[in-house]
Order: sequence, then structure tokens, then C-alpha cells
Amino acid sequence: MNAEWVKKRIEQAWDDRSILQDQEVIQCIEWVIEELDKGRIRVAEPSAEGMWQVNEWVKKAVVLYFPVRKMETMEAGPMEFHDKMALKRDYASLGVRVVPHAIARYGAYLAKGVIMMPSYVNIGAFVDSGTMVDTWATVGSCAQIGKDVHLSGGVGIGGVLEPLQAAPVVIEDGCFIGSRCIVVEGVHVKKEAVLGANVVLTKSTKIIDVTGPDPVTYVGEVPERSVVIPGTYNKAFPAGEYGVPCALIIGKRKESTDLKTSLNDALRDHEVAV
Repeated sequence: MNAEWVKKRIEQAWDDRSILQDQEVIQCIEWVIEELDKGRIRVAEPSAEGMWQVNEWVKKAVVLYFPVRKMETMEAGPMEFHDKMALKRDYASLGVRVVPHAIARYGAYLAKGVIMMPSYVNIGAFVDSGTMVDTWATVGSCAQIGKDVHLSGGVGIGGVLEPLQAAPVVIEDGCFIGSRCIVVEGVHVKKEAVLGANVVLTKSTKIIDVTGPDPVTYVGEVPERSVVIPGTYNKAFPAGEYGVPCALIIGKRKESTDLKTSLNDALRDHEVAV
């Protein structure tokens, strides 16, 4: 199919849901999901300048895929599922290691060399080569995960479908996301950053660089090679002053630190135990 033609039909169906049952429209929606599944198109992608562009029409196709699907029962040995979405298949041919009970939905892209411990990857997500999705980690719909990333145990990467213009969570190449971290609402974690255990990042979370004489505050993005731990800052409320969660940049990942290092080693460089 021609991508521009598909895009046009998706936009038409978005504005007029009465045509959702047209066979041509359904084929266009299914084409988008197949292309997402194979990694040939993405919900968001980097430009040559390093900026990320959201492809809203692709997100629209993902949203429209739900109403054109029917509920069905699926069985995997003794387990039963009842859902509208098929599960991803043929992992051996993809070169992906999937440990029981890991699940990825059809429409999520897993590149060669990805390892999924018991975990979950939702439709529209993109997970690049060499990345580990560790035990009970979740990758939400449309999230973009780079090469050689480690999503540690219990990490929650948020999904986003609506509003359509909203950017998905982006975790760039070489990042290490520590145990029980939560990254949601389109936060952008740049290359080779390290998040310590339990860091929570939302679109409004203050990310404060405390390495210099004066604090430098970021919101919505973690700079490249930053080492980040949980923190608090004081904020005045009518009832008094209280500590509000934030994230603290305590240093930069050292050039001597191997990209496959453990989180503990990266934090030990900065004399922080997490």
C-alpha cells in the first residue's frame, strides 16, 4: 500500500467513524499495525537534528484498530486470554528471547537481540536491538526504547495514545533505568543516562542538576549521560511547608564506565548508594 494513501484514509476515518466498517478502511488500519509490528513505521522517530517527531496519523490508526477488532478467546497451554488483540509470534525468527511469562502484543516492534524476562510490551511500542526488558517491567503503548537499554525489574514505562499530539515516552540508546522507576507522560531520557532505583518522572517532575554551585532545573527531559537519583524539595502550601518529590542529577556517567555496567557501579562512581 502507498503510505500517503493510507494516511489519507486513516484521517478520513478518524473524522467520520461511520466509514470504519468499510473494508478498504479496515485494510488501511491493519496495514499500519503490520508495519508497526515489523518496525517499518513508528509512532515517533528522531530527525537528523535529534528532535523527535510524532506521527499522529499512526497513533490514530492504533486507536482505530480497537473498534474494528472483535473479542476472541486465545489459549496458550493451560492459560486462556480473552481480548481483541493478537499476541506477537515467531520470536525465534525475529531473534528475540522471550522468557515465560513475557507477553508482547501484535503491533509492537521488538528488534533482534531484545530479551524479555516475564514482562509486557504493548501495541505501538518500539524496542530496539540489545535491550533487556527485565522482570515485571512494562513498556506502554507507543513508547520508544532505544538500543542496548536496560529496563530493570518492575520499571513502568508509560503509554500514550491520546491526546494525539502528545509525545510518547522516549528512552534513548544505552540508558539504564533502575528498579521500580516510573517514566510517564512523554518524558524524554537521553542517551546513556542512568536512573537510580525508584526515580519517578512525569511531565511536571522537576529534574534538578545539583552538580554545580547553583541548581539547574529541567522538566520533561533527562540530559545525556546524567546519573539521576530520587530527591525532594521544599514547597509551601496553605497548610505548611512539605517535601515534594523531584529527581536529582548528581553527576555524569564517566567515559571509563562500560555501557554494560550495572546501575550500582554507575552510582558508586558518585559515592551514592541506592
